[in-house]
Amino acid sequence: MYSNLDYVKRGIRFINNTTFSGSKKISTLMLYGTDLCDSGCKHCLIWAKRPVKHLKFEKIVEIMNSKCVSKSTLVGLEGGEFLLHPEADKILEWFSKNHPNFDLLSNCLVPDSVINAVKKYPPKRLYISLDGNKETYKYMRGKDGYDSVLKVIKGCKDIVPISAMFTLSPYNSFKDLDHVIGVCKENNIDVRIGVYNDIEFFDTIEKAHEHEIGELQEEKKVSFKDVKDGLKDIAISKKESLKTQQYEKISIPKHDENKLKAVTDFQAQIPKSVKSTEENFDFLLLYDDWRKKNVKMKCYSILDSVVIHPNGDVPICQNLDLKLGNVNEKSLDEVFNSVASQKTQKEYVHNCNQCWINFHRKYDIVMLRTLEKIFPKRIIEVIYGKYQWCFDKNMTYSDYMQKYN
Repeated sequence: MYSNLDYVKRGIRFINNTTFSGSKKISTLMLYGTDLCDSGCKHCLIWAKRPVKHLKFEKIVEIMNSKCVSKSTLVGLEGGEFLLHPEADKILEWFSKNHPNFDLLSNCLVPDSVINAVKKYPPKRLYISLDGNKETYKYMRGKDGYDSVLKVIKGCKDIVPISAMFTLSPYNSFKDLDHVIGVCKENNIDVRIGVYNDIEFFDTIEKAHEHEIGELQEEKKVSFKDVKDGLKDIAISKKESLKTQQYEKISIPKHDENKLKAVTDFQAQIPKSVKSTEENFDFLLLYDDWRKKNVKMKCYSILDSVVIHPNGDVPICQNLDLKLGNVNEKSLDEVFNSVASQKTQKEYVHNCNQCWINFHRKYDIVMLRTLEKIFPKRIIEVIYGKYQWCFDKNMTYSDYMQKYN
């Protein structure tokens, strides 16, 4: 998914950002340009947000002119559905001329719109959402968009690199994952596997990591109207409780033996096809050990990976409802590199192990496994701090992965 040069550049930036915390540079900037969305996903309620907010074109240009943003900063344009942004064409045109190092994310429900945008303003990579077969897609995402996704794949795969984003959740299964990998192999595109998390901005309903994969596939189907009218209140209530959690450890009820057994069996259920994809197998293996509270690592990604919401809010990360500031009130440089933000970032780098979001956790996985190719684990810990891949605090990444090869 990334070249060796990409990792080298990010390593250099890591050194800069940890040494000069007041002048950090951003490697990845995700712009949630709008929360307007034409989907109806069970695992995300962005589409139910009201009133709808948009990051204005002028504000995006201002953000891109920040000192913490460089030519090598990879920008992701997403939503909601980014192409529903009223100024989407204008924004894409600006990026194609002034900052071609950008990705476009889409649900592909209006395939011709996506194909035309890619042809007119080719992004560095196109990310599309595909969470299972045709039936699962309709159940999980609320719309019958499976064929539209395939149309975009076939219409764009010879124009730009494509990554299919699969979210493993209580609403789909490992069988769905195997199906999506098959689709990607058939079309010679890569797949990026994520895990359902309590991302604050998504107004998620079900508590992540306490439901097993596929556990809710047989739940009664709800209509778009049902979700909009009823479940949004549940999401808001849950968000209020999440605000008080800080970086508490994930807890799995010890009294529920069936759930504990399901967690134990998780690794055995991972399809063999995952091994043939890039940077996904270890992510899923480690997710299972993380749920068991065996994986412990710091979160340095928050020092170089930034998210900006449609209303201008800049959270410390994708997962937490903790804002560093708002770009409609202060510049991105002030928000990201202020003394107050530096203090907060330092606290969470060293103390938060709360999520398993690939936008953040893959950064530390890749960094640590790369360092272990050069230095002994005990030497890395002198600089990085203590970390562990599993229950054995001394086990290296290589030894950990050998158990599954």
